[in-house]
Amino acid sequence: MSFACNRLACVAIGVFAGHIGASASTVLPDSGPQPEPDALEEIVVTAHKSPVQRLIDRRVYDVTVDLQSTTGTAADVLNDIPSVEVDADGVVSLRGDSNVIILIDGKRSAQLTGAAAADGLLQLPANEIARVEVLANPPAQFKADGAAGVINIVTKKASAAGPLGTVQATAGNDQRYVLSASGNYTVGATTFSGGIGLRQDDRQRDITDHRAAVDPIMQSLVLSQEDLDEHVRRLSPSLNAAMDFHIDDRQSLGVALTRRERFGDRNFVQLDESAFPAGTPSSISDRNSVGHEYRLDNEEKIQFDRKLSRPEEALSIALRHSLVSEREHYDYSNIYTLPVAVPSYDDLNLSLDIATTEFSADYSLPLADSRMVKLGLDVEQDHDAFGNSGDTVDPNTGLRILIPAITNYFKYRQQIDAIYGSYQTALSGWSLLAGWRVEKTSDAFSDVTGVEALHQHYTRAYPSLHLERSLSEDSTLSLSIGRRVTRPDPEALNPYVDRQDTHNLRAGNPNLLPEDTQSFEVGYSFDTKSLSYGLTGYLRRNRDSTTDVTQIVSADVVLITKENLAKDTAAGLDFSANGRLTSTLSYGVSGNLFHDQIDATALAAGGLKSTTGVNAKASLDYHPTSSDTAQISFTRSDKRLTPQGFVGAIDLVNVGFRHQIRPQLSALITVSNLFNGQVFRRFVGTPTLTDRYEREQVGQVAYIGIVYGFGAPKKAKPGGFDYDKPAQN
Repeated sequence: MSFACNRLACVAIGVFAGHIGASASTVLPDSGPQPEPDALEEIVVTAHKSPVQRLIDRRVYDVTVDLQSTTGTAADVLNDIPSVEVDADGVVSLRGDSNVIILIDGKRSAQLTGAAAADGLLQLPANEIARVEVLANPPAQFKADGAAGVINIVTKKASAAGPLGTVQATAGNDQRYVLSASGNYTVGATTFSGGIGLRQDDRQRDITDHRAAVDPIMQSLVLSQEDLDEHVRRLSPSLNAAMDFHIDDRQSLGVALTRRERFGDRNFVQLDESAFPAGTPSSISDRNSVGHEYRLDNEEKIQFDRKLSRPEEALSIALRHSLVSEREHYDYSNIYTLPVAVPSYDDLNLSLDIATTEFSADYSLPLADSRMVKLGLDVEQDHDAFGNSGDTVDPNTGLRILIPAITNYFKYRQQIDAIYGSYQTALSGWSLLAGWRVEKTSDAFSDVTGVEALHQHYTRAYPSLHLERSLSEDSTLSLSIGRRVTRPDPEALNPYVDRQDTHNLRAGNPNLLPEDTQSFEVGYSFDTKSLSYGLTGYLRRNRDSTTDVTQIVSADVVLITKENLAKDTAAGLDFSANGRLTSTLSYGVSGNLFHDQIDATALAAGGLKSTTGVNAKASLDYHPTSSDTAQISFTRSDKRLTPQGFVGAIDLVNVGFRHQIRPQLSALITVSNLFNGQVFRRFVGTPTLTDRYEREQVGQVAYIGIVYGFGAPKKAKPGGFDYDKPAQN
């Protein structure tokens, strides 16, 4: 942040900046005759604050300083957070584990749940996000879901000042663009806020699959290859609106709604070829698809907050409902070159509906000597439904004939009733946060097409403990333990086969058990005006975790399904550092040195397996002038084990540049996937199958645009840089 002040005010500000841990540089006037008292000269003070805030139970990252947050999606900014990885399909991992729960403002949303989560991240605009909280060992008030922990996306809130807002227009390569406008206005005790947006995205993916399999019928080795060129273009309009009403100085009521749509075309050309080891082709065919997809995300919430008699004593009651509906339709044409056959035509229709309703009540009670008690209850109901239907065209009559083997319907119902309590205090030089959460889970999932309904009921307690001690003014030691659960995703329980890719079929397993996790951490952090770094050692012991298992269906077709692992262990050292190399150049470095071990004995996959690797991130921020900012970031996700093989490493580079034209007008350029590193590679090796699957996100994603802010400027929040960005809400 930059501002002008007189000599006396600057001295006071410099002292204050030193106390809050900011580094300040003061430009003094040249020596010479002193000015007259009424001719005070201006002095510029620039304060730089750490982009990460370390609390006893979480790490808080200000993402508004990331230039990708202006043009990108939630997936783009999450991929720059230490210890977090996001692949090309939007699947999120924390310290290499994809069993992570993503919340929005502390609550579950159908948009980021289960089968809808990956696409939901790719649909959520990054410019709606204020900060991201990472909780590897969450306290009791957070849900116990997710072996790896919780990622809480905190959205931007309306400011009491107003009118205030931002308008953005950016254009990208391959006909991409992002248009948005947001703002808020206060009338008396009521603040109205909202925004609209329109995004067009274009993605091209190349998929290759080289396979050597023993034909289960002929017992002979067959080589096969699949090459697929896929093109997706999507248009995503969005709307959000909120009202915050201050009933009096102790009570407030807030209501909000969000609506996002996504529709577009998804087409591909697929070439399949099989041959015997001698090299003689046994089959050659082409499969072409023309498809259309539609998705609707709706969310409504209402929240009542009341301050009670004591300072910081408060009650919060909230009700939230979210819905995701997806509809996809694909037309396929199949041409058979070897052996020669009459072309065939078929269709596939897919539907997905996810609804989540959650009621919560949270009570905070401050006690003497800086002690705090928190109590709460939470009731969540989830309703999921998956539908598939397929037909083929009769070559003689031209009529469509239903394919029973593809047509099915699967429903899932879940209710989670939870109560929690936590206690925070200072004890012999330590800060202590202890919690106890109890959750009762009731599941019912019915295969409407034929198999009888299955039910699960269980009640478990999830304790957590956080300890923190200041070793000096700048350094802190922390310890934490916790127990967590990963309930099987509803899609992972669906036994029906997904046939979108006819050579790589997928199906769930209704007999999956919930995963149980015990988590341990010890950390050290050091924070000064010019340097901030942290080290965290962690250990996760998992029982009954869910994993993919590949089975041979035919010589050139495999089925990927789900099974429980007996146990697996993840251990490692998390590290991060932020600092300044010069007055104009700052850096960030983070990584995760990990060691994973899995026990796949029960899956007949070779017993104990282990691997060691490093996930790493690095970034540079360069400010050659007060009006210019340049950024470059690098992310590497290292190789990971699977029961039958491994998933390869991914390297990703993003760059960006912003120029402040005027205090409230800026221009920017961003480029992601600069060196085409967004490639997913999966390797499978068993006595009867060798498979190398590769999916590449082709090309860079580039944007150039302008951002204009109007109204009163927004004050910088503690814990984040302010690069003179236009006002945003």
